[in-house]
Amino acid sequence: MAREKVLHYFDYKSPYAYLAQEETFRLQEAFDVEVEWLPYTLDIPSFLGSAEVDESGRVVQEARTAHQWRRVRYAYMDCRREANRRGLIIRGPRKIFDSSIAHIGMLYARRQGNFRPYHEVVYERFWKRELDIEDPLVIQRVLEEVGIDTAGFLDYLRGEGRQEHDRIRAEAEAMGVFGVPSYVVRGELFWGNERIERVRERLAARTP
Repeated sequence: MAREKVLHYFDYKSPYAYLAQEETFRLQEAFDVEVEWLPYTLDIPSFLGSAEVDESGRVVQEARTAHQWRRVRYAYMDCRREANRRGLIIRGPRKIFDSSIAHIGMLYARRQGNFRPYHEVVYERFWKRELDIEDPLVIQRVLEEVGIDTAGFLDYLRGEGRQEHDRIRAEAEAMGVFGVPSYVVRGELFWGNERIERVRERLAARTP
């Protein structure tokens, strides 16, 4: 009998999604379900504006209201507070990255077998400001580092991988997904790091 499937949408540039990963992997162990990790590339400027800072933290470019700045500053403060409790590092990126290349790298890694080593390296290094997720060659090197054959990666990135990425995003939005981390359990959508507890409740209610 096939295991129940839980859809999980994430974005490497979301600190809240980063903090949700450990608990998401635990769902598989606790409830014997299949979690399908699916990238959802956020369009952050559309709801939080955009900004870029230099190495000293000085803002060099911005298109963000005072309200948006307050939301962003609180979000990073809140995530760092939680990360410190877990021994993780979260350093705010100096700009808003296009994470689609890293997401396609994840899809490629999943095709090759176990995507988790790649997934964990990208998350950890990005939030330490040690990884440029917009550089295809950087992503290719991460794939190679975790033991994945990258002979077809760049072609996949430009063609089939981009198409798969866009299809996943369109299907997510058709189900109502608008942010990450998000979970879909039997057609029911849950959004937000704290909602994983509701996901666990739903799964527990259906587990003998």
